Amino acid sequence: MVLDNLENASNYFCLNPLFKKAFEYAGGLDMSNAPEGFVEIEGIYLKASVADTALKSKAESKLETHRKFIDIQIPIAGEEIFGWKSLKNLKEATGEYSRQNDFQLFNDKPSAFINVLPGEFIIFFPEDAHAPLIGEGTTRKLIIKVAVL
Repeated sequence: MVLDNLENASNYFCLNPLFKKAFEYAGGLDMSNAPEGFVEIEGIYLKASVADTALKSKAESKLETHRKFIDIQIPIAGEEIFGWKSLKNLKEATGEYSRQNDFQLFNDKPSAFINVLPGEFIIFFPEDAHAPLIGEGTTRKLIIKVAVL
């Protein structure tokens, strides 16, 4: 997991060949006025979506994992809290992994909570279980899905 300011994004380009293009996309996007929805940036390997979503309590949140994609999440309006736990410590899957959606949920409780503000980003790798959308009210965020290469 990585948490940092958007101005430092270039420090992480070496972690995946698509990170540079992902952050260039984010930097060129008028995030406040971008329409909700999904866009392919680099075919199936790099995708993004802008979402306006209601936040929920820590108790309502579920940890999720992905195997094929890395998540870069960027709050646009308002703070978002993320729960985190190492994949190797998960024990309570709610169901099977969905290959089609690259998604699996867990009932385990996060071992840490991280507050992320607009102007910051958080990266979750496949070994990072994360519980997004924790807080009060609603949030607007950019989610970039980067293929594990």
